[in-house]
Amino acid sequence: MKMQSIWGGPKRAAAATLLALGLGGLAVAGADRLLNPPATFKFASADQPASRNSFAPVVKKVLPSVVTITSSRVVKTGLQRGDDGVPPMFRQFFGGDPPNGGGQFRMPRQQKEEGLGSGVIVSPNGYILTNNHVVDHATTVTVIMQDKHEYKARVVGTDPKTDIAVLKVDAGSLDPITIGDSDKVQVGDYVLAVGNPFGVGKTVTMGIVSATGRANLGIEDYEDFIQTDASINPGNSGGALVNDRGELIGINTAILAHGSEGNQGVGFAVPLSVARNVMDQIVKNGKVTRAYLGVMAQEVTPSIAKAFHEPEVRGALVGDVTPNSPAQKAGLAKGDIILDINGTPVNSSAELRMHVSLMAPGTEVKVKVFRDGAEKTFPLTLAEMPTETARNEQPENSSEDALQGITVENATARTARQLGLPPTATGVVVTNVDPDSKAADSGLKRGDVIQEVNHKPVRNTSDFESAMRNAKDATLLLVNRQGNTMYLAV
Repeated sequence: MKMQSIWGGPKRAAAATLLALGLGGLAVAGADRLLNPPATFKFASADQPASRNSFAPVVKKVLPSVVTITSSRVVKTGLQRGDDGVPPMFRQFFGGDPPNGGGQFRMPRQQKEEGLGSGVIVSPNGYILTNNHVVDHATTVTVIMQDKHEYKARVVGTDPKTDIAVLKVDAGSLDPITIGDSDKVQVGDYVLAVGNPFGVGKTVTMGIVSATGRANLGIEDYEDFIQTDASINPGNSGGALVNDRGELIGINTAILAHGSEGNQGVGFAVPLSVARNVMDQIVKNGKVTRAYLGVMAQEVTPSIAKAFHEPEVRGALVGDVTPNSPAQKAGLAKGDIILDINGTPVNSSAELRMHVSLMAPGTEVKVKVFRDGAEKTFPLTLAEMPTETARNEQPENSSEDALQGITVENATARTARQLGLPPTATGVVVTNVDPDSKAADSGLKRGDVIQEVNHKPVRNTSDFESAMRNAKDATLLLVNRQGNTMYLAV
């Protein structure tokens, strides 16, 4: 917000006029004093108790445990021009030496960037929780306490997948925040967000819990956010989300802004149960390890449930099973709908992923699935999450006759290699999808390899055409997308 003093420039005359009018008013009031009796006021008793609707006692308890975090890092600002005026990135188009005998080329310029965020003291010996993005790639991190004292902080460890970082300061015995139970948070609970938005200073905002278990937002790899309408703005990142008793239940992380830089009433916090799990592992082991089931899960939609003859829309559908994974060794298969793990219901694919990730490798669990109209239970031992790799290959363009808005071609060894599939992979490659078609609405994308239609194998375009001719209202496709299979109901 841009501010300007009313005493500067052209506004000075206007201010003087206002002042003169004010003095004139005082003179009139003095003249009327004999005509009007003096005003009387009713004051509150000095020992009056605080308002029962005030959060002041809670805020007073929480504020000393919330800190401001500043960080700095050195970044390269891009390539500079040489003495000849030609950017180095275009040097290859002008031959080996600079044209006209130009001079030397300078290295990219370095620039120091500074960041601002918040953090929460969670241990008297100096451990602080914040967001990974507050300290990411920082060369120096400074923690500013409630009493304005500043301390250099050490980054103990970070976990980009949940956007949690753990810092440590040597500042003697500190006043940590009270830890709450984020698993007991309910929609409608009062919450307070505490941090340093926009660098204006320690700020408290109030709201309610708008939702729990928010996922599939594309913010982090592992998402189980508490959503709130308490104002969260840039600078609040890493700050505290507390309940009406002043207990920490979340670490403020992100906002939904839609192009605006400020709060829109949709903010997200990492639940403390997740943040504590990450912190405990970082402090104890120096890294975060996650359990691994070995399935690619997806949401169960009404169409999916109908196609699998599941009477309820529940669980997480297994679209693919990783070879040699705990799931494969236990007997889980494509098309299974996972209903619960150790008796805890699974309501979505994101919930399944988060639930498993919070377990320790080596944990023995019982997985209940819906298969072929019946429920079955598979005992298995979770393994450690292997290193994840990402592929971003895209198929080449080609054209075939469109079938209900889908253009396909036979999968060849070349296209399989481009799509990250084994050379022997069979199926048809989707080369185009009509954006107005039902296939597009179901999530089918260019580059998907259709391997089954209504549980029948598709080896080539002839099989696909035959299957589509025999398809009824609901069509179940098994597609391979960049090496992972999933089901789509069209």
